[in-house]
Amino acid sequence: MPDSTPPHTPPAGTAQRPLQRWRSERHQQQVDVVAEEVPVALRYNGAAFAVMMATPCDLEDFALGFSLSEGLIAAPAQLLAIEVRPQLEGIELQMTVTEDAPGADLDPANGRLLPGRGGCGLCGTRQLEEVLRPLPQIRERRRYPPAALQRALATLAQHQPMNAVSGSTHAAAWADASGRIGWVREDVGRHNALDKLIGALHHNEHAIDGGLLVISSRASYEMVSKAVRAGASVLAAVSAPTALAIDLARSAGLCLVGFARENGFNVYTHPERLRPDDSHDS
Repeated sequence: MPDSTPPHTPPAGTAQRPLQRWRSERHQQQVDVVAEEVPVALRYNGAAFAVMMATPCDLEDFALGFSLSEGLIAAPAQLLAIEVRPQLEGIELQMTVTEDAPGADLDPANGRLLPGRGGCGLCGTRQLEEVLRPLPQIRERRRYPPAALQRALATLAQHQPMNAVSGSTHAAAWADASGRIGWVREDVGRHNALDKLIGALHHNEHAIDGGLLVISSRASYEMVSKAVRAGASVLAAVSAPTALAIDLARSAGLCLVGFARENGFNVYTHPERLRPDDSHDS
């Protein structure tokens, strides 16, 4: 939803820093609003899994979305508790998962022990087979009118308060079948923003299928993988997709859109999902 914070109060996830602004050989001292970026360590039942650089807001959503998209839990019910622990060096997310959850018994020899940068999707992955894990097939076959996607794209910027003041955060949004944006999450990392959105939708018991996912970044294979595992059937990216992302989307049944703008876009896979017909047939 659009942020109602007064302009003089920076939104959560941002900070103020002094700067010297130069214009036409003249300069003046000002205060700028910039996005925050801190190390966030993720631990499962006490075992370390990864350290991601992230914007320190909506961390409970991040914990749930990351756990689901990385396969550390198979369902939200397997995540029993989330504890946010501020540390001198950053923030620690302590997750308690059920004994049958994949993340219950992490093997340090196979863990993601390297830090993940804000733009990194698989930093610290130690096994090649972890990169291309099999994706489930998309079951939702609903069709959406192109006007719905165009409406979502036209209003996306209005739902990015952090980016409006800092110019340095990505957004992931969920829009309904009419194109009305209902949920948005922002982060310095595009993967983090999508994980936060997935977590927010699950925390609010809101179905991901039946709507469109819109991201303000490129569509790499990690973004496609996260969208498919979350159950989305349409993923629209403001920037370009990669070849691997296109191949994975095609095989999984995901409609992948790139270079998405209010006045047009490219549909790379399953174009039958974006038609005026609202039937569920594919």
